[in-house]
Amino acid sequence: MGNKYVATIGFFDGVHRGHQHLLKQVLEVAHTHNLSAMVITFAQQPRHVVSHETDRFCLLTTTQEKLRLLHQAGIDHCEVMEFTPELASLSAYTFMQLLHSNYQVVTLVIGYDHRFGHNRSEGFDDYVRYGQTLGIEVIQATEFPAVSSSRIRQLLLAGDLEPANEILGHYYQLEGKVVSGFHVGQTMGFPTANLQVATEKLIPDNGVYAVLVELEGTTYQGMLNIGTRPTMANGDERSIEVHIFDFHEDIYNKELRLSLVKRTRGEVKFASKEQLALQLQQDATEIKAILDNNKIV
Repeated sequence: MGNKYVATIGFFDGVHRGHQHLLKQVLEVAHTHNLSAMVITFAQQPRHVVSHETDRFCLLTTTQEKLRLLHQAGIDHCEVMEFTPELASLSAYTFMQLLHSNYQVVTLVIGYDHRFGHNRSEGFDDYVRYGQTLGIEVIQATEFPAVSSSRIRQLLLAGDLEPANEILGHYYQLEGKVVSGFHVGQTMGFPTANLQVATEKLIPDNGVYAVLVELEGTTYQGMLNIGTRPTMANGDERSIEVHIFDFHEDIYNKELRLSLVKRTRGEVKFASKEQLALQLQQDATEIKAILDNNKIV
């Protein structure tokens, strides 16, 4: 029959402090019951499927990033379900039946004030009653001070990185492949790796950031620029370019993961390339000092 699980359900975009509070309780229940801990999440944002709104907000975490953060939180197993209109139309009872029969869920931890099932018309007492019929113990998690992925998005889009990181409980991250760039930084002594990230990923406000750069298991210090490079008159296309301090290897086509520690300034159009080069020197000195004194969130 395989493992039986203590599980919780949710989209978990960002895996922020509110999510972490819930995950901790799932792990505690799993330990008490001597069972494995599972998170059941979705490949699609449920709101995008059930809502008729045309606006599609960007995500704090891709599925890959989310799964990594869930495993780092101690979760033993994650299931990614396709959130389809058919799944959205299921009643809470039928959905719980699916969890029990397909995923061996024997204990379900419900987030405080969380509802699921068609129209979300049923509540915790209904879930308990259904669970008694199906053989699932249903537990309600304790309340956590309000934390929302929407608020984190607002902060990041405004360039308010540090309060966003505080709510997340970890550094906001960007990851992707190094692709061909403009090669202008190299002429000023600051060669950069141009990062291509997933299209659904939220990119913070334009500016310069102190970052930690993970490459093939090793972490380096770096200086990130997000923006349209107005001094070089490159048009409206945004780029994500990172200079890795004291690093000289060719990393074209390799995968990088950036942890954004602090935003040091906004994007500025300088009068000349020489003024930009001088500012980059000042940026590098400031960012090295920040990262040398850095404390993990």
